[in-house]
Amino acid sequence: MELQQIGLQHPAANLVRDIQHNRTGIPRRTFVAEGLFENNIVLESGVAVETFLWCPEAAYSDESRTRAEQLADRAKRAYRVSEKTLARLAERPNPDGLVTIARLPDWDPAEFTFGTDALVLVTDALEIPGNLGTLLRTMDACAADCLVLTNRRTRMTHPKVLRSSQGMSIKVPSLDFDEVGDAIAWLRRNEFRVYLADTDDSVNYRKPDYRGRTALVVGSERFGISRPWYDAGFARVGIPMLGSADSLNVSVSASVLLYEARARKNGW
Repeated sequence: MELQQIGLQHPAANLVRDIQHNRTGIPRRTFVAEGLFENNIVLESGVAVETFLWCPEAAYSDESRTRAEQLADRAKRAYRVSEKTLARLAERPNPDGLVTIARLPDWDPAEFTFGTDALVLVTDALEIPGNLGTLLRTMDACAADCLVLTNRRTRMTHPKVLRSSQGMSIKVPSLDFDEVGDAIAWLRRNEFRVYLADTDDSVNYRKPDYRGRTALVVGSERFGISRPWYDAGFARVGIPMLGSADSLNVSVSASVLLYEARARKNGW
């Protein structure tokens, strides 16, 4: 491919660094994908590719060269970079010469559709990107329909979300609500049975009815679920704590709840 060579001071290189460092002012829902695995997901999912950076000297396989041609065709802009520039831009070692700036879809809650037995996870004020990424990976594994974010504290496009989700942040649909009340109204309008994850005044997570459309709500690592969710009068489900600790990591507890709901829905 005949591509223009750029260096570290080019606007495309600056944008990669801004996204990698989670700086403010980056374009909405824009993320960086590195290497074969992440860029294969970019190609498979059909997300918009804004910019592609290619370093043929750092490609370790014929597949990398094939994907480079596909990404260059898909991208609005494509450039060539040196190995030295690539090393300064990439966060992971040996990214197969492939770095892409892409954009997650904007899913519209008003147009999002569900089957009669849908499974949704709500994260309320989740703060740690690694936890959010782990949850997205679990959601993909148990075929959850979508993620709902309220009181958002971390971007879906944070590099640690992409890495810890193993690229599933690209595939799992996500809906972002500015107000908790709007998310509650949307769940009720779509006839979801909603359960709040809480050890206080809760029923054992094995007991609820998970048939039909089900939404599970988990809260922030420090403060739990925010008050408007409780004021809505939803039932609470809890996982028994048999040791000295009074809570589980949020990604662990959400995974337990998601798989319990999926097992009950599918008759495992």
